[in-house]
Amino acid sequence: MIPPVYITGTGVLCSAGSDRQALWESLTKGTRGIGPVRILDTDLRDFPVGEVPLTDAQLRQRAGAAEGLSRTSLMGILAVGEALSQAGLTDLKEIPLVSGTTVGGMDLTEKTFPDYSVSHDCGASTDAIAAHFGGTRATTVSTACSSAANALILGANLIRSGRADIVVAGGSECLTSFHLHGFHSLMILDPQPCRPFDIRRAGLNLGEGAAFLVLESEASVKGRKINPLARLAGFGNACDAFHQTASSENGEGAFLAMSKALEMASLLPGDISYVNAHGTGTPNNDASESAALRRVFGNRIPPVSSTKAYTGHTTSASGSIEAVISVLCLQHQALPGQPAPLEPDPACILPLTGPLQGPVDHVLCNSFGFGGNDTSLLFSACR
Repeated sequence: MIPPVYITGTGVLCSAGSDRQALWESLTKGTRGIGPVRILDTDLRDFPVGEVPLTDAQLRQRAGAAEGLSRTSLMGILAVGEALSQAGLTDLKEIPLVSGTTVGGMDLTEKTFPDYSVSHDCGASTDAIAAHFGGTRATTVSTACSSAANALILGANLIRSGRADIVVAGGSECLTSFHLHGFHSLMILDPQPCRPFDIRRAGLNLGEGAAFLVLESEASVKGRKINPLARLAGFGNACDAFHQTASSENGEGAFLAMSKALEMASLLPGDISYVNAHGTGTPNNDASESAALRRVFGNRIPPVSSTKAYTGHTTSASGSIEAVISVLCLQHQALPGQPAPLEPDPACILPLTGPLQGPVDHVLCNSFGFGGNDTSLLFSACR
């Protein structure tokens, strides 16, 4: 029998909410966090973004953090702090931190280049988050847009293998000019707020944010006498290597990832209450993910929506932000729909528009990265 992995705390910060309560209110009220660039110093200002509406100084003040930290680190500190607080924990002195990121401290590099070029790698931002909470055991996962989801898998495996009783896992990613120009060069940015699965969709809106979850073993949950929020019941990762950036027409990697998650959780497709889709709003991704969903669920596709319509695509942090949303769905017994109106696309599934009340027992959460690194997480309610 696979040892259970429980979730006892969540923390999140993104353009649609400065904490989990604010984010949930935005999702249920249909309030988008997507708008013009206001804080990022960039010459590419023609595309809307999901920008956290706080300056670095404001983030630093809220976090009580030291000078000189990257925006990625500051957002991560705030999300970790919220997660630890909900779990009844105060620090990371005995707790490993696993964080997913790709941009890392690129914002600091941009501010100093070319006069004073310094390397601010992915691992540096993770180490800074851990150090803020007194932690010394930290590692970084960088697999593009599936980074945070894979960080949660690594954290769960640390618990399942007995190497840790508690792990804090998730991801953090800030917007940078380099980041924005990179996606612009791929010609997949939408000049309007993104429209996942809509026939008019023209690309994604980049976003930023951070989210972390406290993962805990059954023995630790019982020993601390804490009520878990949910269970990470299954997960799957597959790399179909179809193309450097595009997804395959039949969604092979996504199909395999979802199938593996269901198998690990010993669940059938009909048991799933909701799918939080990767749903970037690009023509290729949404059609490919729809093909994979049809292969998994046949004619009985559960409610599906992409919350990137509210947060923007937070790239490496998206897996953990949407994992927190999935846990909130289980807690509130409700589902967030996409903003309406929506024009259906025969090539795509028809997503949920507007909120929907439960029951919500099992949620699949998809995160797909460049190169076909596809991950699905399966969260279950604790009854």
